[in-house]
Amino acid sequence: INDVELRLFIPHNAEMQLHIGRIEKGDSSIIFVAQAADLRADNGEIVGAFVYKGKPISWGKSKKGYCASINGSVYVGVAESTPLFEMATENEGYFFRQYALVDNGKLVENNPKGKTIRRAICQLQDNVFMVESLTRESFHDFAQSLVDIGVNNAIYLVGTNAYGWSVDQDGITHEHGEDIWSNNPSTCPKNISYIVWK
Repeated sequence: INDVELRLFIPHNAEMQLHIGRIEKGDSSIIFVAQAADLRADNGEIVGAFVYKGKPISWGKSKKGYCASINGSVYVGVAESTPLFEMATENEGYFFRQYALVDNGKLVENNPKGKTIRRAICQLQDNVFMVESLTRESFHDFAQSLVDIGVNNAIYLVGTNAYGWSVDQDGITHEHGEDIWSNNPSTCPKNISYIVWK
């Protein structure tokens, strides 16, 4: 899209949840994994509101983008305040915040500069899917490419060399990023979080 190469990950017959800590690569029920929330550099805590299986792990609205998975439904949007945090808490659901990229079809500008591999979770009408840039892109160009494919709402997923993988329809696993769990397990932050589709 406008010289931005994208790869789309569309989950079929799967449900989204969040995970904190190491992910078992041998779990055959997983079809997609990507790092979700950012971590604070000073104390390693999760940035922004985060609910895990109905339990609030952190609070805050430093980022307006949100994603929630409640009773099998996934919501992606942009708002300073949303009832989905409380709904996730009351229904053993999941909720996290990230940079907003697209809000009701309009590009959202972000301060972080530079170019790197970008990832996002997107909502287009009733469909939710993930997108990864195959080339290093600025926040602006990546968000614009999502607007250009018609995305209604999108929020960022940790990009650069953040580790994850997907499993295609033929059962082949495709990894992205750097596998820190295998290469340097002692350096892995204890609060690292992931979206997981099973």
